[in-house]
Amino acid sequence: MFTLTSRMKEVLKIVVEDYILTAEPVSSMTISRKSDLRLSPASIRNIMSDLEEMGLLYQPHTSAGRVPTEKGFRFYVDSILDIHELSGKEKKDIRSRYSIFQSEGNDLFRETCRILSASSHCLGVVWAPRLTELVLQHIELVKLRKHLTLAILVSTTGIVQNRIIEMDEDLSQSALGHLSDHLNGLLSGLTLQQVKEKLFDQMRMEKHAYDRLFQQAIKLGGKAFSSFDETDVFIEGRTNILSEPEFGNISIMTDLFRAFEEKATMVKLLDKCMAPRGVRISIGSESQVQEMETCSLVTSTYGCEGRIWGALGVIGPRRMNYSRIIPLVDYSARLLSEILETQYH
Repeated sequence: MFTLTSRMKEVLKIVVEDYILTAEPVSSMTISRKSDLRLSPASIRNIMSDLEEMGLLYQPHTSAGRVPTEKGFRFYVDSILDIHELSGKEKKDIRSRYSIFQSEGNDLFRETCRILSASSHCLGVVWAPRLTELVLQHIELVKLRKHLTLAILVSTTGIVQNRIIEMDEDLSQSALGHLSDHLNGLLSGLTLQQVKEKLFDQMRMEKHAYDRLFQQAIKLGGKAFSSFDETDVFIEGRTNILSEPEFGNISIMTDLFRAFEEKATMVKLLDKCMAPRGVRISIGSESQVQEMETCSLVTSTYGCEGRIWGALGVIGPRRMNYSRIIPLVDYSARLLSEILETQYH
């Protein structure tokens, strides 16, 4: 925690906001011109030196101005930043993208990702709901060939998952249809996590309590719902950050893009974003992903029926325009939750 005078806050504010615009070190002359402090450049330099000693600014070169540190950005976001709501027009434009593109399931999350990218000029990212959180609407069993069956699982929000199952015995399509009916009657309306728990409970009961068809349905359901811990991650706008000077180094860019492609890394980020409800801001190393230390991540959770289903956000340079991106992410998450509620009911 830092205790800053009003003058120190004013200087830090100008340095951060000018650096966000220019990506260049900010000089005392610039601060003198943009502030109402009525201080000489020498006095401003003294304040900048104090901020540097506190770890909020640093000087990349002896003759250069100052640049915000990670701590400087964090103090700015927590204590100085003035966040404005999106305008009515901006909200209408975002909402209209959904009305033009009527979508459901993964298409809905993919389009949300595109909207975030286009509106922020950074990377848009959406973590689709973990499959265990989805509510089953329908299961369909389709015979592919001898001893091989396709299980089509449809959630209430339109997300479709397919599972190929190896069968111990060869069943006709008619028999598979009867098994589908049994499973739908037993499991429809449950989350996939609840489905797994219910099937496990049924399997533990005495086998003689069921007729043969029901035994087959329970066994087949156990295979169809065996692994549902993963989540889909959508990322749009990679070209948006190619022109940013922070990512001019090919090695940095390569490592960053590799991190985006590694599902384990993105799921690790999701776990951090899901902990609090609402907007979360991770600056630089706060993400605990080494390849993303040059970035900031602004995320918010979304959900349905009072439960958190996933998260969405924007990834950009640490000097991203927080006053613009924070309300964008917040509104997008609330709008996506609203759309999911409408689809769910």
